Amino acid sequence: MRSKILYIPLLLLAPFCVTIQAAAQEPVVKVLTLETAITPVSAEYLIKAIHQAEDENAECLIIQLDTPGGLMTSMEDIIKAILGSHVPVIVYVAPSGAKAGSAGVFITIASHIAAMAPATNIGAAHPVSIGTPIDTSSVMEEKITNDAVAYIRSIAEKRGKNAEWAEKAVRESKSITATEALEKGVIDLIAPSLDSLLTMIDGREVEVILGTKKLNTKNARIEEIELGMRFRILELIVDPNIAYILLMIGMAGIMLELYNPGTIFPGVIGVISLILAFYAMQTLPVNYAGLLLIVSAIILFILEVKITSYGLLTIGGIIALTIGSIMLFESPLSFMRVSWKVIAPTVILTTLFFVIVIGLAIKAQRRQPTTGSEGLVGETGVAKTQIKHEGQILLHGEIWNATSEEPIRKGDKVKVVSVNKLEVVVKKVT
Repeated sequence: MRSKILYIPLLLLAPFCVTIQAAAQEPVVKVLTLETAITPVSAEYLIKAIHQAEDENAECLIIQLDTPGGLMTSMEDIIKAILGSHVPVIVYVAPSGAKAGSAGVFITIASHIAAMAPATNIGAAHPVSIGTPIDTSSVMEEKITNDAVAYIRSIAEKRGKNAEWAEKAVRESKSITATEALEKGVIDLIAPSLDSLLTMIDGREVEVILGTKKLNTKNARIEEIELGMRFRILELIVDPNIAYILLMIGMAGIMLELYNPGTIFPGVIGVISLILAFYAMQTLPVNYAGLLLIVSAIILFILEVKITSYGLLTIGGIIALTIGSIMLFESPLSFMRVSWKVIAPTVILTTLFFVIVIGLAIKAQRRQPTTGSEGLVGETGVAKTQIKHEGQILLHGEIWNATSEEPIRKGDKVKVVSVNKLEVVVKKVT
C-alpha cells in the first residue's frame, strides 16, 4: 500500500516531464536583423550571432538584411564566418523596400539559402575605395575589380548561384529585382514574410562545414538575437556624421582647456571625443588632406584673435573648414560621407566658438590682474602719514607700508607704481 502511495507524486510530475522534454526537442531558429552598412562593428555582431547559433545548436540562423554595402574587409570576415559555420546561415533580404547592395550582394550569395521579400532588390557590387586610401589609377582599379570578380564567382560557384550575373554585378554594377533574381538563379526563393520563409525552407538539405543538414523549421520557435547596448553605441560612433561631430567637439574642448588651464571639463570631453573620433576613422575612408584643412582652419581662427586681419583670417578659416569637412571622408557612396545638413551648422558653430569663446579666453589672459599684489599697480590711495622715503598709505580700506623717492604730505593722493612683497612704491598724484 505504501509503495503505491509513492507512485502518486511521480504520476503527477509525468506531464511536466513530457512538456520539458518536448520543449527541449523543439527546433529553434535564431534571427538577427542587420539594417546598417557593413562595418567592423556589424561584422563582429554577425559573427558573434553565428557562434551563438552554433553553441545553442540552433536549426539555422536567419539574417534579415537591408544594407547599401560597406567595407570589403568586414564583408570578407562575414563571408569566412558563413562558409565555416556549423549551422545553416540564411540571408533574407527584407522587408519590402530593402536592398542588398555592394557588400550585401557578396554576403547574400555566400549564404546557404538566399531569399528575398517581394519589392526588394540586389546588385551594384562594383568595388569602390572604402576604408583606406588606394591608388585610383585605371590599372589599380582594374586589379581591384578583377580580384572582386574572382572572389564573387568562386562564392557563386560554391553555392550553385548564377556566377555570370554575379560578375556583371561587380563589373557593370548591375542591379535586379527579387523576381529577376529568382529567375536568373541568383537567389533560392521569394518569401513574403519570415513565417512563410520558415515553411518554404522546411525539409531542405544544405551543405554546412560538418556535412549535410536537413532543415526542420516548419514549427520552429523563433528567437531574436538582440543588438546589445555596446554594439548600438559603436554602430552610432562609426557613422560619418557622428565621427565628424566628435572630431570638432574634441578639438574645441582641448583648445578651450589650453587657453583656460584648470577648467578640466572641456579637456576631459575633448579627449574622450577625439579618441572616439579616431576609433571611427579607422573604419571610414579618411582623406588626410581634408583633416589637414580642418586643423588649418582652427589655426586661422586662433590667429584672427591674436592678429588684426580685419576678418581675412576668419574668412580663410571658414573656407578651409568647409572644404576640409567635405573632403574628410572620401567615398562615392553617400552613406560614407558627411551630410551637408551636418556640415553647415557645424561650420557656423565652430567659427563662432573659436572667434568668440577662444577670443574671450585670450583677452582674459591679456587683461591686467585685478586681484593680488599685481592688481594694486596703478591704483590710487591716500597718504595716511607723511612719507619721507617711508610711510603708510590707505588703499582700498587697507593700510600699506609705502616708500617714495619724493616727499609726500599726509592726506595727499598717491598712485602705486610697483609692489615689493608687502610694501608698495608710490608717487604723488598731481
